[in-house]
Amino acid sequence: MLHHISFAVRDLQRAASFYDAALAPLGFVRVWSDDTAAGYGYPGGNDKLALKLVPEGIAIPGPGFHLALAAQTHDQVDRFHAAALAHGGQDNGPPGLRPDYGPHYYAAFVLDPDGYRIEAVTNTPV
Repeated sequence: MLHHISFAVRDLQRAASFYDAALAPLGFVRVWSDDTAAGYGYPGGNDKLALKLVPEGIAIPGPGFHLALAAQTHDQVDRFHAAALAHGGQDNGPPGLRPDYGPHYYAAFVLDPDGYRIEAVTNTPV
């Protein structure tokens, strides 16, 4: 259903450094950037997530909002979480099974440097 999504960020270099590292384990890369924005997607493709520099007046969505990114394996979820924490993210739920969401739902949750709630998830049998 979604074609792409954009986030406002206070510091583009800080945000891009975070997303370069956190998205790499999921197979996403920076597909374009300039002085005011950066886009992420699959190598050679278009952006699915764009970061837009807005240094003043950012209103981060409340607790009902989060972005769930598809992972293929538990290891990708684990590496996403570790990379996110190593690059300025905050833990918002360590990697693990979430039986309340289904028997195969394996996810990790972080807050990015601007406070966006980001999840990496796989929901396939191991």
